[in-house]
Amino acid sequence: MPKLLFFHSEDWAFLRHFMPMARAAQAAGFEVAVAVRVRNDAHRLEGAGCRVVPLEAERGSLGPLEILRSVARMVRIVRAERPDVVHCIALRTVVLGGSAARLAGAPCLVLAPTGLGHLWIENGLVERLARPLVRFLIGRVLRRPSTRYVFENSEDPHEFGLDPAGANVTIVGGAGVDPALVPLMPEPPAPPVKIAVIGRMLIPKGIAETVEAVRRARAQGAPVELNLYGAPDPSNRRSFSEDQLRCWAAEPGIVWHGPTDDVARVWRENHIAMLLSYREGLPKALVEAAAAGRPVVATDVTGCREVVRDGIEGFLVPRGDVDAAASALARLAGDAVLRARMGAAAHARFQERFTEEAVIRAMTALYAELRKQTK
Repeated sequence: MPKLLFFHSEDWAFLRHFMPMARAAQAAGFEVAVAVRVRNDAHRLEGAGCRVVPLEAERGSLGPLEILRSVARMVRIVRAERPDVVHCIALRTVVLGGSAARLAGAPCLVLAPTGLGHLWIENGLVERLARPLVRFLIGRVLRRPSTRYVFENSEDPHEFGLDPAGANVTIVGGAGVDPALVPLMPEPPAPPVKIAVIGRMLIPKGIAETVEAVRRARAQGAPVELNLYGAPDPSNRRSFSEDQLRCWAAEPGIVWHGPTDDVARVWRENHIAMLLSYREGLPKALVEAAAAGRPVVATDVTGCREVVRDGIEGFLVPRGDVDAAASALARLAGDAVLRARMGAAAHARFQERFTEEAVIRAMTALYAELRKQTK
C-alpha cells in the first residue's frame, strides 16, 4: 500500500481541522502517517487509523539552530517512513517540511500554506524581508511537476504566483464541517442577544477589538452579551494571558468560558458569530456558525470574506474599525427578522461550499491523482 505522510504542528490541531484530509487519503488507498507534536490526542488519531510519528519542536522559535534541527528531524522522518506523498500543512511546516521532503527525495509533495498568519499580518522589517523569501521558496524552489498546492481561499494562491484555477492548485472549503455534528437550529430566546467567538485567544484574532465593540454596542443600548470560547496559547507570543481574559470576564456582559468541544451547544445558546480577525485561511468557527444558521460579523479580510458576503450572510467591517463592528452588532441585536434572513443565507452558503463531504470529495480526487503517479 502506498504511504502518505502528513507534517503538521500539533496533534489536537490536526484532529480538529484536518481529519477530513486523512480520511480522503485513506479513501484514495493510502496508508496514513501523521508527524506532529504529540500532546493529548495521539490516541484519537490512532483510533482513526493514522499512525502517529512524534515530531517534537518549539513552534514559537525562529532561531536558525532550531530551524536547522527541525529540518534535520523531518529529513530523518521522511527517510525512515519512505512515503510516496508528503503533505505539509501550515506555513512554517510547509517551509520546513517541504524543504526536508525535497532533501530526502520524496516523490510527490502537497503544500498547504493555510492561514499565512503572522508573516502576512505584521509589517515590520523582519516580515518585509521574510515574505519574498517565503514566496520564492514555496512558489518557485519547491514547485515541481509533482508538487500540488492546497488553499482554503481563492486569494492566497496569488501570493505565491499561482493561478487559483491552475491544474496544480486545489481550493477546498477549509476543513469542512459535518452538518450532522452542527445542524441547522433555531436561535435561542432573546433578549439578551448573545454573541460568540470560538478560537484561540490571540491578538490577531481580534479579541480585544471584539470586547471593545461589545462594550460600545452595550453603551448604545443594544441588549448584547459576549461569550468567549477558547484558551490562551503559551507557545504563541501573540496570545492573551489568562489574567487578561479573567479581567475582561469580570465586566458586565462578558463571559470567558475557556475551550469547548461542544460547538453545537455554543450555537444553540448564541445568536451571532463574531470574528474580527486580522487574516485567515478559512475560519472553521465561522463555517460552523453558518452550518447552524447564525449570522456573522467579521472583518473584511482574506478568509473571512470567503465565508461571509457583506449584507448577505452577515456584515463585514474594516479591520480595526470597532465602531463599525459595534454598529453591526446593534443592528443585528435589534432585528430578529434580519438575523433569521442572514442566518438562512449563511446556512445555504455552507451547504453549497463548506461541508466535510465536499472537502473529502475534492481531496480524494487529488490524492487519487497522486497515487497514479506513484505507481
